[in-house]
Amino acid sequence: RSQISPSSSARCTAMRTLLRTRRAQAARAFSSGAAFIPPKQMETSSKTAREIYEEVMSNPARKRFGFGRKAAVVNVDLQKAYTSGEFVTSYMTHPNQLDFVNELSDLARSRGLPVVWTRVAYMEDGSDAGVWGTRTNTPDSLQNIKFDSRRQEFDDRLRVDAIKDAVYLKKMPSCFHETPLQSLLVWHQVDTVILTGGSTSGCIRASAVESLSRGYRTIVPVECVADKHESYHFANLTDLALKYADVMPVQEVLDHLKGS
Repeated sequence: RSQISPSSSARCTAMRTLLRTRRAQAARAFSSGAAFIPPKQMETSSKTAREIYEEVMSNPARKRFGFGRKAAVVNVDLQKAYTSGEFVTSYMTHPNQLDFVNELSDLARSRGLPVVWTRVAYMEDGSDAGVWGTRTNTPDSLQNIKFDSRRQEFDDRLRVDAIKDAVYLKKMPSCFHETPLQSLLVWHQVDTVILTGGSTSGCIRASAVESLSRGYRTIVPVECVADKHESYHFANLTDLALKYADVMPVQEVLDHLKGS
């Protein structure tokens, strides 16, 4: 039969005493009719998502996480399903998005920094898309991006270095989910993740939230991400900037890499 040490017993007693005290305090506050202070009501606005984004970004008091010691560029799902007008699932925000992505990736590579490209593609029966692939089943549906299709191919305008760059297949929104990305970043001692690609409201947001959750400083160059509608795009950029990432012009990211 296990024995409880005197110190452990004392800690348990102290904890029980503290809990009893707090319960008693709560009971006294309730019985004395202490006023309930309601939380702040959700703010409403007639402003567009773009206007709110611009207002947030123009705030001089807005703080940043900043760049760390070493960055990696992670380009998310820049494949023809989303970048080629031959497909209804494609979208474009900044017309020079892919040019900026190439410039950023080339510069990072020349500095010896990791460059990563992700794409999505699924089995013939779509079962590896899981629940995510169950809402619709049309030729344009997510789970119908097949391995031998044009929809899964990287855009021809991209400069992917087949020797130096890491190329990962992913199945879910986050570029971290069940990919080797975390291991690569640890090996290269990366502490800053620069995200490009799309969509802003989908895989970029999911990747940024998980990047922060894993302890990485996360950078989103505005011109390098895209979405189907400006409301989704700017609403999510606003939320990312306020909570999870540094959202900034691509030129600022380029300038940092050139000086690093």
